Amino acid sequence: MISRVSVVGICVADQDRARAFYTEKLGFEVLRDDPVGEGARWLELMPPGAETHVVLFTPPGQEDRIGTFAGIVFTSPDVMKTYEELKARGVEFTEAPAKQPWGGLMGQFKDIDGNTFVLHD
Repeated sequence: MISRVSVVGICVADQDRARAFYTEKLGFEVLRDDPVGEGARWLELMPPGAETHVVLFTPPGQEDRIGTFAGIVFTSPDVMKTYEELKARGVEFTEAPAKQPWGGLMGQFKDIDGNTFVLHD
């Protein structure tokens, strides 16, 4: 049976710019940055201590997915503190964290390519 999600893909326009954003702004760690064929590379990162990793890569023909809602939710034990830290680093929030009907805090932010993510507790 499936036990967990190990890797999710995030479509990016420029892997070097994306790498800098995810490491410098979001604090992710680089796990792999390896060539995987002509002109392609596998760039895998993770939030510190996370089980699920992200791969910053856009398969040919899927460039239209860059800059859309990624469908990825990042969790923080202190959403407001994380929100303030990320904003101070220049991360753009499209929605500041707000109390939700289900009781938690949730906000949305964008990466360097305009991909949108959810941040919640």
